[in-house]
Amino acid sequence: MPKKGKKAKLPLSDEEQLLLFQQKLLAEEEMAKKKERLLSQFLKDKLAKEEHNSALNLNKINTQWRTVLREVKTRELHKDIEILSQTFERVVDCKDSVIKSLAKDLSEAEEQYAHALRSHLHSIDQLLALQRCRLNLLEESYNTELEALTKEFETERKTITDQHEKEIHYLQDVFMAMEQSYIDSEYESKLEFQSMWDDLKNKNLEEKHFLRLKLENIVEDLWRRFQDALKNYTDATEDQKIAFETLQVKDEKSSKEIEAQMKKIQRLQDSIIILKSKIMVHSRESEDQNQYIRKDKELVLAQLRKFKAQRTQARELSQENLVKLTLESNATLKALRRIVDKGEKILKLAEICRKFETEEEKVLPFYSSVLTPKEQEKIEEIYPEELTEQLAKVIVNYTGMENFWKRYNKVKLEQLSLQHRHVQLLEINGKLREMLKQYLDGISVSDEVMSQLNPLFIVNHRSNLPQPLSTPTTQPGDKPPPTTYIIEAAHVISHIL
Repeated sequence: MPKKGKKAKLPLSDEEQLLLFQQKLLAEEEMAKKKERLLSQFLKDKLAKEEHNSALNLNKINTQWRTVLREVKTRELHKDIEILSQTFERVVDCKDSVIKSLAKDLSEAEEQYAHALRSHLHSIDQLLALQRCRLNLLEESYNTELEALTKEFETERKTITDQHEKEIHYLQDVFMAMEQSYIDSEYESKLEFQSMWDDLKNKNLEEKHFLRLKLENIVEDLWRRFQDALKNYTDATEDQKIAFETLQVKDEKSSKEIEAQMKKIQRLQDSIIILKSKIMVHSRESEDQNQYIRKDKELVLAQLRKFKAQRTQARELSQENLVKLTLESNATLKALRRIVDKGEKILKLAEICRKFETEEEKVLPFYSSVLTPKEQEKIEEIYPEELTEQLAKVIVNYTGMENFWKRYNKVKLEQLSLQHRHVQLLEINGKLREMLKQYLDGISVSDEVMSQLNPLFIVNHRSNLPQPLSTPTTQPGDKPPPTTYIIEAAHVISHIL
C-alpha cells in the first residue's frame, strides 16, 4: 500500500483565481490606505509639533525683544530726565528773555501806535486848516461880491429916491397952481351967483308981496279948513307923529353921518387916486428892481446849484473813498487775523516741537553757518551783489527772520534725513521680515509651504528646488556665475539681539 502524505493540490478554476486576485487587491488597498492614514497622522502630529515649537520660539523672541526695548527705553528716559533737569533753568531763562523781548516789542508797538496817531491827527489838523482857509476865502469872496451888490443897490436906490422926490415936488407945485386957479374961478362964480341971487330975491319979494295979499284970503279959508283937518289929523295921527319925529331926528343924524362919510369917501378917493399913481410909479420901479434882483437870484441859484453839485460830487467821492477804505481795512483785518492765527499755530507747533528737541538743540538752538569759508567765497563769486541803501533797508527789515530761517532749514534738512533713514529702515525691516518668513517656512510644514520652493524641506533625501538640466560649460572668456548665499533668520536674529 502506498504511504499517506499531503493531499495533492487540485487545480483552481478561473473564478476562484479571480476571487483570490480580488481579495489580494483589496488587502493591498487596505494596507495602502492604512499606510496613508499613518503617514497623514504622522505628518499632522509633526505639523502640530512644529507649530507649537514655532509659537514658542516666537514668544521667546518677543520676550527677548521686549526686554531689550525696555532697557533701551529706560536708558532714554534716564537721559531725558537728566536733560530736562539740566535744561529747565535754561528754558526758564529763555522764557524770561522772551517775555522781556515781548514787553519791549509791546512798548515799541505802543510808541509806533502813538506816533501814527499823532501823525494822523496832525494830517487831520492840516486838512481842517486847509478847509478853513478855503472856507475863509470863499466867505471873503462872497462878502466882497455882497458889498459890491449892496453898493450898486444903494446907488440905484438913492437915484430912484432923488428922482421920486423931484417928481413929488413937481406934482406939489402943479397941485398948488391948480388949487390957486380953482380958488380964483370959485370966487368969480360966487360973485356972479350973489348978483343973480339978489336980483331973483327982489323979484321974488315983489311977487311974494302981491301973492301974499292975494293969498291971504285964500289962506284964511284954507287955514280954517286946515285947522279943522289938522285937528282931525292930529287927533288921528298923534302916535305916528311922535314916531315921525323920532325918525326925523334919526334921519337928520344919518344924513349928517352920510355927508361925513361922503366927504371921507371923497377924501379917500382922492388919496386912492394919488396912491394909485404912486403905486404905478413904484410898481414900475419895483418891476425894474425885481427884474434886476431876479437876474441876481438866478445867478445866485446857478452858483448854488454848482456848489451843491460840487458838494454832492465831493460827498460821493468821500463816500466811495470811505467804502474803499472800509473794504481795504476789512481785508487787512482778515489778512492780519490769518497771520495772527498762523503765528499762533506756529507758536503752538513750536511748543510741541520743543518737547522733541535734543540736548544739543536745547543748548544751541541756532547754528552759525553750515557752509565753509571756501564755499561762502564761491557763492559770493557766483552771485556778486553790491549792498545799496535800498537793499540795506530791506535786509534790516528781514534780519529778525534770520534765526527763524536757520531753524526752519535745519528742521527741513533733518526731516529729509529722517525720511531717507525711514526708507532705509523700511528696506531693512522688509529684508528682516523676508528672513523671518524664510526661517518660519523652513521650520513649519503647511500647504502653502509645500506649494512653494523651500530649500530646507527635503523628502527622501531630495529637495523640491528645481535642478538645472545641464551644467553650463564655462569658457575662458566668460564670467563665472554669481554665487548665492542663504542665511538663516535665527542666526541673524541671534546676532542682532
